[in-house]
Amino acid sequence: MSSKPKVLVVEDDPSNRELFLDLLSMGGYEGIGTDKGEEALGLAKRELPCLVLLDIQLPGVDGLTVVKLLKAEEETKRIKVVALTAYAMRGDKEKFLREGFDGYISKPVMVKEFLGEIKKYLEE
Repeated sequence: MSSKPKVLVVEDDPSNRELFLDLLSMGGYEGIGTDKGEEALGLAKRELPCLVLLDIQLPGVDGLTVVKLLKAEEETKRIKVVALTAYAMRGDKEKFLREGFDGYISKPVMVKEFLGEIKKYLEE
């Protein structure tokens, strides 16, 4: 059993997903990845991560739907969910927070800032 904080990365771009998982590993986290919103729900219930990094644009079930479903389930509603998205227009962050996300990280990410954000969300 790992004592590292577990982070679920839901990202449909394989190179982005691998980058985020590598960064998490460098930062001392256990990363789990998937490219599908539907799969994210099952993984979150089974693995109970401390944090979910969730892309908004996913094939099939999108990130906005996934966050609503996670927050509606008893066993996953307390998991912090952070939008991980290229949407960085004025008002997007507030919109995502209104939709149920606990935070927001815009892509592309900077390595030091990314790990700092992860740490911040896990300590809140």
